[in-house]
Amino acid sequence: MLEVRRSRDRGYDDHGWLKSWYTFVYADYYDPEHVDFGPLKVMNEDRVMAGKAYPHQNVRDSVVLTYLIEGELRHQDSLGNELLLQAGSLQCLNAGTGVRHVESNASAEREAHLLHICIAPARTGGAPSYEQRLFSSERRRGALQLLASPQGDDGSLALHQDARIFGGLFHEAERTKLDLRRDRRAFLHVIRGSIAVNETRLNTGDGVKINPPGDIVIQHGRDAEIIVFEVAAQAGVPRRKAIRPTQV
Repeated sequence: MLEVRRSRDRGYDDHGWLKSWYTFVYADYYDPEHVDFGPLKVMNEDRVMAGKAYPHQNVRDSVVLTYLIEGELRHQDSLGNELLLQAGSLQCLNAGTGVRHVESNASAEREAHLLHICIAPARTGGAPSYEQRLFSSERRRGALQLLASPQGDDGSLALHQDARIFGGLFHEAERTKLDLRRDRRAFLHVIRGSIAVNETRLNTGDGVKINPPGDIVIQHGRDAEIIVFEVAAQAGVPRRKAIRPTQV
């Protein structure tokens, strides 16, 4: 079963320095039909103006991921990590008992385009950790490459949750199947371009909730880049109220 979430139906905020589109409940945006997707609590598409930064944030008991679509992003945290992310990078901050971090647009000319993602961990109170990886386009071309998983399988980042994240690039004849067990479900988001899930056409910013049973075919791409979140069919971790971003 497919439940489509069109880009135009997402929440939206323009802070001047930051433009954000909210797939799920966040800050002052509330939609009872789209609170979360199991442990996937936040999936924002953000555009940060050149030279601007998110506020310093203290986070705990959350898995905070950043997928950089375009531009440059500088990451700094209280664990001592400081590095520059390039387009195609995914970073994973397992906050555990607590981490202070800040993300800033390192470019003085170009905006940074990214996905800001938060996943509830399976257990609270763990030791914080950080890792990032630049995923090349070759393994994502016409396929779903594993980007993050519970144990960091196949070169993916390690999540502290029973969830898997995949990334793919599709154009014209390139296609693949999404195999879901009956106890799993998925959320697919179109980062850019256009794609068909079975015969349902999705465009940039669109998303779809995918619940078994039935074959799921990803096909007919038009310069499409997608990200897929696979989680358990039933999950319910209470959601904390998110912090509204302010300019630094």
